[in-house]
Amino acid sequence: MTQLEAARKGIITPEMKKIAADEFMEAEKLMCLIADGKVVIPKNKNRDFAQVMGIGRGLRTKVNANIGTSGDRPFIDCELDKLKAALDAGTDSVMDLSTGGDLEAVRRAILEASPVMVGAVPLYAVAAELAMADKNTEMMDPEVLLRSIEKQCEQGIDYITVHCGVTKESVARMDRTDRVCGIVSRGGSITANWIRRNGKENPLYEYYEDLLDIAYKYDVTLSLGDGFRPGAIADASDRAQIDELIILGELAKRAKERDVQVIIEGPGHVPLNQIEANMTLQKTLCDGAPFYILGPLPTDIAPGYDHITAAIGGAIAGAAGADFLCYVTPAEHLCLPDENDVREGVIASRIAGHIADIAKGYPGAMERNILMSKYRKELNWEGMFSLAIDPAKAREKFERNRDVDSCSMCGKLCAVKIDKKLPTI
Repeated sequence: MTQLEAARKGIITPEMKKIAADEFMEAEKLMCLIADGKVVIPKNKNRDFAQVMGIGRGLRTKVNANIGTSGDRPFIDCELDKLKAALDAGTDSVMDLSTGGDLEAVRRAILEASPVMVGAVPLYAVAAELAMADKNTEMMDPEVLLRSIEKQCEQGIDYITVHCGVTKESVARMDRTDRVCGIVSRGGSITANWIRRNGKENPLYEYYEDLLDIAYKYDVTLSLGDGFRPGAIADASDRAQIDELIILGELAKRAKERDVQVIIEGPGHVPLNQIEANMTLQKTLCDGAPFYILGPLPTDIAPGYDHITAAIGGAIAGAAGADFLCYVTPAEHLCLPDENDVREGVIASRIAGHIADIAKGYPGAMERNILMSKYRKELNWEGMFSLAIDPAKAREKFERNRDVDSCSMCGKLCAVKIDKKLPTI
């Protein structure tokens, strides 16, 4: 049975026990949250890996790193190097978004090497194979798509992004909007174009029950994709985005009835003053399902620094209820990320997630900050490094230019040293 099915029957699985212990939560409480669809455990029945985790209410905010080949850079070794960089930086998940080279071999290599959950967007593989054969994506065969989804699930993918909320009706509504940036989701764009060209319903919506059969068979978590997410802050919270979210809420309910775990994907570019409202709306329309967000990015004008932009948005979104942050790297909107971009993206998202966890009252989050402050007062550098989100970078900066027991910023005018010398009044 699936994790959701077990929870609904009152069964605490070994995965639930492990996660409950890791997350400072009673196993019975975790089981109830899973049964209610508020928490998911993305773990394919066909795959065993060391760091099984949960995503959702009451748990630490998780971070995902996207990796994968492109048609211009189809090299498996490069993606495995990025996987290592992501893991070294502390990612909780990776997604294989490969679109170039031997896609099955890349997927297999990542699955074998990753000790964390692995996600994918099955549509990419089908579209990429058509592109490599010089065929348009509108020629995609629905049966081939479903077969590819099952093949990838059988291979061991733990969760899949499926753009089921892009329908004939919602595409027609999108086409009547005056969006600044149109459709920026690759999966959303491919699906919408297929619908327009063929005049048929989205196969993932029309054959949703078949998709649920596959997901149930392998206990693959469905990540209901946001094909109409805003790609410009001017487009945020528009009718197309909200219309899709309403559909996703309905599909999430149908999945739960079939004992299939679900998370909901959320907006990309959202101005700061709309982020909290977007989180509240998603939780309301989707009955509290875990929310997986890209960023969000509260400004459009920081290419090269979008990991910072996303960290700002991610911290606010996480504090308002988002459960899973998809990283954004400095390469976003510019090029395929390299290892350093991957590392910077993961660290930025982890910072955002930790800030959110403080606001949520997650056990140990505030205590870690208090201990860091005590170490700073004591000038206990090793203690500070041990608590840093990126210990290696903190140590490297400190060692760059220092005297015996302080950093080079203040020297003899160190506030902490001066404060220690003050007499008690």
